Amino acid sequence: MRDSFDRPIRYLRVSVTDRCNLRCAYCAPVDAPAEVAKREKPDIACLAPRRRLLRDDEIISFAAIERIVRAAVGLGVDKVRLTGGEPLVRPGIVGLVAALARIDGLETLCMTTNGSLLAPLAAGLKGAGLDSINLSLDTLDPARYQRITGGGSLADALAGLEAARAAGIALKLNIVVPRVGDTAEAEEVERFAAEQGLASQRILRYDLASRKSYDPQFDRPPPCSRCDRIRLLADGRLKPCLHSDLAIKVDMDRIEESLRTCVGMKPEFGLECTTLGIGQIGG
Repeated sequence: MRDSFDRPIRYLRVSVTDRCNLRCAYCAPVDAPAEVAKREKPDIACLAPRRRLLRDDEIISFAAIERIVRAAVGLGVDKVRLTGGEPLVRPGIVGLVAALARIDGLETLCMTTNGSLLAPLAAGLKGAGLDSINLSLDTLDPARYQRITGGGSLADALAGLEAARAAGIALKLNIVVPRVGDTAEAEEVERFAAEQGLASQRILRYDLASRKSYDPQFDRPPPCSRCDRIRLLADGRLKPCLHSDLAIKVDMDRIEESLRTCVGMKPEFGLECTTLGIGQIGG
């Protein structure tokens, strides 16, 4: 598939849930008050709008995800990333990975996770066919990690990292930088990644409700000219652009038509998204 600006679309990000076991300052499941992230430093203040979590009956089924991914692969998508919320909080996630890994033509099946629930699941995910994981790790300081994540444990995240390595899953560390010039912690995590033989990428913290900007000092957000993705949200809608309010409900009787419509809606440049938070989209 190509969009109206001749960009090839080969990458589908699938948000399997809007729930998360952490409350990270930049995308918290925002049934939590913003004050959770404001206690210590202004650079970890919560940017996400308040929202309600989806009801169980509003979350897309695994069967529907498999059908949509199969149709997308048939149209040229060859990479799928499972996101959340936190994808590992959804029961049966290993089974979904196994089902998607069996789709002919899907070359890369990956996941983004905070890693805190990964340790007991890593071997099963690898066995099911997961190729790689992007693991969020913004700091190596346990106290600061706890503040940023609203109570998370650095030890749990590192245990997940080690379990994934032991299982043979390729790993990349996602490092969110609070602001331009504030890179000391990112540099420390990058050194750790290099010592462990892991890839890493810097992500400049962004607010979806503000106009998208691109800074070549950071790996993400990428420039719009290189965008090759669309998103399937946990409520069953397709979203053509992270930094926009555009979205359409998948017609399960006309899945390919829905995918083509979504691709055709992609704007040339991202602007802002005022209706959803990061946790509802999966980044």
